[in-house]
Amino acid sequence: MRKRSVLERIRLLGQTGIDVVAALGAAGIFLVRALFGRGSRGNGFQLLVKQLYSVGVMSLPIILVSGLFIGMVLSLQGVSILATYGSEQAVGQMVALTLLRELGPVVTALLFAGRAGSALTAEIGNMKSTEQLSSLEMIGVDPLKYIIAPRLWAGFISMPLLAMIFSVVGIWGGAMVAIDWLGVYEGSFWSTMQNSVSLVDDVLNGVIKSLAFAFVVTWIAVYQGHDCEPTSEGISRATTKTVVYASLAVLGLDFILTALMFGDF
Repeated sequence: MRKRSVLERIRLLGQTGIDVVAALGAAGIFLVRALFGRGSRGNGFQLLVKQLYSVGVMSLPIILVSGLFIGMVLSLQGVSILATYGSEQAVGQMVALTLLRELGPVVTALLFAGRAGSALTAEIGNMKSTEQLSSLEMIGVDPLKYIIAPRLWAGFISMPLLAMIFSVVGIWGGAMVAIDWLGVYEGSFWSTMQNSVSLVDDVLNGVIKSLAFAFVVTWIAVYQGHDCEPTSEGISRATTKTVVYASLAVLGLDFILTALMFGDF
């Protein structure tokens, strides 16, 4: 009986591994077909612009508000910690490096997954449940190129821009708290920031992170919407999976990229 229980656990573990590999393979084939499949009818540029507005511009308010308050909190905490060592004038360096290297790309990706990613999944899932995707296939239009591809490219383009806006607004919020509220000398705040921030090591690496996060988050969102069960419960589960899977993927990928970029390997 005990031997059978052990074998059953091994079988379940193996089946889980096979299911994961199969899901990754299906998602990879889906991505290749969406990006490199046969062309679709209609104006692709107009579709892209529409999706850029939907996933990018509509996400701007939450990015601006979050970036402002996170920059303010960083500055407030930074001054209180650095003052212990008499280095509060270096708060500008701390705020800029933290936002450009880590918080800008990561928090933007998490907010994007929660706002735009879930909306993409629900929208595509609703199209599937109402048979709009099947209708496109019946008239000779590939839904992967007409529906999925514009959303993929829109997420890939808009998230890095949102991450840069997040970092800029966060730095401005940090400067407002440090200089206007806590009395840090303005010249020291900006000069330490300029002397410590590197275009390649900090700014470019942050952009690379945001591009990687944009690709993964948008891919997960559109795939979950396209692969969901065409029911209200199925769409709800797919939306939840998008937020959970995208958040975990962003955090795990952030560790890997940080280790490669700043780990001196």
